[in-house]
Amino acid sequence: MNKVTFKTDLCKGCGLCEEACPKKIVKLNPDKLNAKGYNVAEVSDEDMAKCIACAMCARMCPDCVITVEKN
Repeated sequence: MNKVTFKTDLCKGCGLCEEACPKKIVKLNPDKLNAKGYNVAEVSDEDMAKCIACAMCARMCPDCVITVEKN
């Protein structure tokens, strides 16, 4: 299974990754804030299976907080 990870402490909740994902599995979590007070992006465990490892989310991220691993 492909894996997407986020450096949540550096995420500023801009939502660009959410817009870039062709599968629409990257979402900003309205219930989870990082130390800076931003809602962080994440992919749920159940949605991770839908990831095609295109890395569009990582390419779009202005702060390079996303890592995509293809298996």
